[in-house]
Amino acid sequence: MQPTEAEIAEAKSRVGGPYSWYVLGVLVLVYVMNFIDRQIMAILAEDIKAHLGVSDSELGFLYGTVFGVFYALFGIPLGRLADMWHRMRLLSIGLTLWSAMTALSGLAGNFAQLAAARIGVGVGEASASPVAYSVLSDYFPKEQRATALSIYSSGIYIGGGLSLFIGGLTVERWNAAFPDGGPFGLVGWQAAFMAVGIPGLLLALWVSTLREPIRGLSEGIVMPQEPNPFPKFLNELSSVLPPFTILHAATHGRKAVITNLTGLFVAALFFAGMSHFTGNWPQWLALGLAGYAVFSWSQSLKHRDRPTHALIWGTPSFLFMVLGFGMVSMTGYAHGFWGPAYAIREFGVDKAIAGFFLGGGGALGGFLSIIAGGKVADTLKRTNPAGRILIGFATVLLPIPFILLQYTTTSIELFYLWAFMVSLFGSLWVGVAGATAQDLVLPRMRGAATATFFLGTTVIGLGLGPFLAGRLSELLGDLGHALMATVLLAPLPLLCFAYVYRNLPRAESTRLERARAAGEPV
Repeated sequence: MQPTEAEIAEAKSRVGGPYSWYVLGVLVLVYVMNFIDRQIMAILAEDIKAHLGVSDSELGFLYGTVFGVFYALFGIPLGRLADMWHRMRLLSIGLTLWSAMTALSGLAGNFAQLAAARIGVGVGEASASPVAYSVLSDYFPKEQRATALSIYSSGIYIGGGLSLFIGGLTVERWNAAFPDGGPFGLVGWQAAFMAVGIPGLLLALWVSTLREPIRGLSEGIVMPQEPNPFPKFLNELSSVLPPFTILHAATHGRKAVITNLTGLFVAALFFAGMSHFTGNWPQWLALGLAGYAVFSWSQSLKHRDRPTHALIWGTPSFLFMVLGFGMVSMTGYAHGFWGPAYAIREFGVDKAIAGFFLGGGGALGGFLSIIAGGKVADTLKRTNPAGRILIGFATVLLPIPFILLQYTTTSIELFYLWAFMVSLFGSLWVGVAGATAQDLVLPRMRGAATATFFLGTTVIGLGLGPFLAGRLSELLGDLGHALMATVLLAPLPLLCFAYVYRNLPRAESTRLERARAAGEPV
């Protein structure tokens, strides 16, 4: 059922108005909860390591890889569902799932059980940003979009900061009150998971009351509603979830099956080779699975939706943007997870104290940085079509001296100060990247574009950053040296941003023309 002219007129009055800011405020709370549930493992890592007997690389796998891979894989079909179905309902369901699985993480008694719970958290959280990016792009006009998405993205740092403080305080207080284990034998880190998971169930009820905006109205391109979203969602899910990927490919013919099996063979070689050389098969099985699933989806999309494929996978500027910001996030996730553990190991500080200073500093620095990055990016965009990408260069280079200072100082006070500076300069990019992804596609493709963008920040950033830092810590025998080594990656995202800066204006200005050439009816 299409909106009437009266409904369109009413909805148009809300674009950029007070209700839009109200929705933005609620979605920021959702993202805060998202990152509390995701990031709390950083302050709980030492307790989990001691209680479950896991290594640094296994901690990196639990925090990053197993979460990130399933977040990325389910982000694809859920992103597409966000393009077709009622977005607020989808977000409410996702929030319920990830909150429940966070609480259940507190019942884990071994590595496998905690890994299974983290998979559930990843699947649920995969609904959040595709919905939010799509909804906010409909509630705010293009000239305010980077600002709105930057404010939304500030939830990363507010939630990450609160998670360290809440987690550290809960562990210390719980273990002091129940030194031999509390009710049901729960220890501090288990209670902390429950303390942050349960409130999300109430927030999900609030989200369900938000109004659904008219898709594409903010740009004057009102998109028709999809009459049959769930069969298409299941079809999308089969395109990324092995072994259904092979059956899905078969619906597109013999050539598609051969291409899909070739991708599976390459993924299997990657898994076998990396497992042989590193001895860590769960990590490379997860990443091999992710790579194959993403390849299957991209090939399927080429057959099913050529315009979307053309504007995402057929646009080098989009792909290099995803790769560049994915590598930036790899460093960010490595430091975000291992920073608290480093402070506890090297300086012997209490978890509550480390959580307060690192969490508070990270929240303040990230919030200021991401808002400033969005504001500056929107200003640069007005006079330079590729101006936003300049923020990408800045967010790579500016944190480097402070990273080196942070892990060489012998003063805990200076450690906290340098960590704040890393957060202040290292978080400029988040809203910029999201807005750029939205600008390169049509309104009906926003969920898919967001899901693809988050492939970089999860599979590359979250899937590799914490694990590699943990593995380097084991090899070097020094966590600080492992974290400093991340600055050696800086040339790679800089090269990606150089390409995007040069080619972005044309890619953006020709999006409608290229979509029509691929069969888009608009």
